[in-house]
Amino acid sequence: MPRSSTKVPQDAVHHPVFARFYARFSVAADKSAGILAFREELLSGLSGRVIEIGAGNGLNFAHYPAAVSEVVALEPERSLRHLATQAARTAEVPVDVVPGAAEALPVKSEAFDAAVASLVLCSVRDLPRALGEIRRVLRPGGELRFFEHGLAGTKGMARTQRALDRTVWPLLFGGCHTARDTIAAIEAAGFELGMYRRLQVPGRGVRLPTSSCVLGVARRPFVMDAPPA
Repeated sequence: MPRSSTKVPQDAVHHPVFARFYARFSVAADKSAGILAFREELLSGLSGRVIEIGAGNGLNFAHYPAAVSEVVALEPERSLRHLATQAARTAEVPVDVVPGAAEALPVKSEAFDAAVASLVLCSVRDLPRALGEIRRVLRPGGELRFFEHGLAGTKGMARTQRALDRTVWPLLFGGCHTARDTIAAIEAAGFELGMYRRLQVPGRGVRLPTSSCVLGVARRPFVMDAPPA
C-alpha cells in the first residue's frame, strides 16, 4: 500500500518556547478545566491499531483502553516529542512516538482502525489536507475521534477569534487558530459524522477564545467517493 508522497522534514514544526508552556499548562488544565474527563471519553471503546495526530506531551497515552493493540503517535515538535516518548514508556498499551506532519502522514493507507485528534487541528498548517491524510490512513469504516476547540457560537466571540487569528494568536501559541470550524472541515473532508457534542472548557468562569469545544466521532465511509478537491 502506498505511503504519502509528500516529504516533510522531521522538525517541520519547532516551537520550543510554546512547547515548554504547553507541557506545563496542559497538565494543570487536565485537572482545573476538566480536560482529563474529556480525554477518557474521547478514547473510550477504542480497539485495534490507532494513530494519534499531534500527541503533544503524551497525556492521552495513559487512557487508551487495553483493547488497543498499538498506538502510532505523531508529534512534529521536537521538545514535545521527547516528553511524549517518556510518557509512552509507562503506557499500558504499546505506543510508538514518531516525527512527522499531519499533512503528510508517514504511514500506509488503510492501516488503522481509528485516528485520534485531540486539541491539534487548530494548529495544523493545512486543515483540509491533514484531514484528507487521516481519511487515507483509516480503513473503511474506521473512526476519527476528535476533541477540538474552534469557532464560537456567538457573533461577538467569533469576531474576536478571527481578529486574533489574523494577528497575535498563532505567533504566541504555536500556530494555533481559534476560529476554525472543525465540524464543517471534517464533513468537507468526506467523513460521515457520528455523535458529537459542543461544550465550553472550562465549564464555568470567563469565556476564552479557546473555550468553545467539540467532542465526538466521525467515520471513513465504507464506500469511498473521489477525495474532495
